[in-house]
Amino acid sequence: MELRISRVHSTVELRRYIHLPAELPGKRSNYVPPIWKDEHVFHDPQRNLELNSCRTVRFMAYQDDRAVGRVMGIVHERHNELHKELSARFYQLDCIEDPSVAAALLGSVETWARELGMDRIIGPFGLSDKDPQGVQVEGFEHLPVIATATNPAYLPGLIELQGYAKFTDAVVYRVDVPAVLPELYTRVSERLLTGGRFRLLSFTSRRQLKPWVIPVLRLVNETYQDLLGFVTMDESAMRKLADQYLPVLDPKLVKIVIDEQLHVVAFVVAMPDMSAGIVKANGRLFPLGWWHILQAMKRTDQLDLFLGAVRKDVQGRGFTCALGVYLMAAARERGLTHIDSHLVLETNHRMRAELDRLGGKVWKRYRIYSKAL
Repeated sequence: MELRISRVHSTVELRRYIHLPAELPGKRSNYVPPIWKDEHVFHDPQRNLELNSCRTVRFMAYQDDRAVGRVMGIVHERHNELHKELSARFYQLDCIEDPSVAAALLGSVETWARELGMDRIIGPFGLSDKDPQGVQVEGFEHLPVIATATNPAYLPGLIELQGYAKFTDAVVYRVDVPAVLPELYTRVSERLLTGGRFRLLSFTSRRQLKPWVIPVLRLVNETYQDLLGFVTMDESAMRKLADQYLPVLDPKLVKIVIDEQLHVVAFVVAMPDMSAGIVKANGRLFPLGWWHILQAMKRTDQLDLFLGAVRKDVQGRGFTCALGVYLMAAARERGLTHIDSHLVLETNHRMRAELDRLGGKVWKRYRIYSKAL
């Protein structure tokens, strides 16, 4: 069959591009679709302002008239300027199990990137670290969680055939929720939070939580600067992220530590796993998809870590212990038995050591590749 690569231009073509992964053969048995509404927002520069800092291109692969693959190319100009790089990214690579299709898609992005003067390409990597990173290379038997890749097992091999090598891995830990935390955690927590300098905030409603969302995201800006691909959020991006996730957050699973000036010094955000509900809803929130997602979050025994940070000047003083004590207590109260850590860069030794101390075991692995252009 004739293989043809076509650049996406029209609204109709973009819609086909967005929904192609659900139509391709070879999906894994526990494939979890994205929330399609969020995918459309991601590709809309009027609603996703981060696109305005980037050059982008989207390609579709066709065998005769049948769509068999897609890929997005990104040059994040603001990130490159900040880090003095000439790097491009490929993202949303999905295709049938055919090396020629993967070669044509990746080759099209590489040619586009070279024409823009780039000397390196990494991927899969989106606009920032908040987008699904990498392709899964281990732990396919476990259900993917929101904002992580849900690729078939053959995809990493197709990427490697095109001369890509490992750039870095992100790992995901499974941590059992213990009946009782080690005494050390309790002692550290009490020492930090009973001296009057720091106070832990717990919430029972989204109304209570809402005023703290932007301060929390400001701390993310301060502490995530060294993470791969992180780009500082402006106030509009913070509000967008808050509007996207606040409706599904359980306030009892958000813990914030503040100082005497009411500044956020540490926080953790977690949520009951919604993956089974997204599958049931087929990625659609309406008319009843939201109900399936909420029901899945009520029935799951898994807690997904979503976001967390400790202010740089107080790191290493036990704030992760204090947050862990209260988050674990809230998880036990909800009947949750284990935690999915979400993606942790393999080089994030401080976070990995904390998860190791809690008895965590790596149960999924995701890989980001690179190639010289």
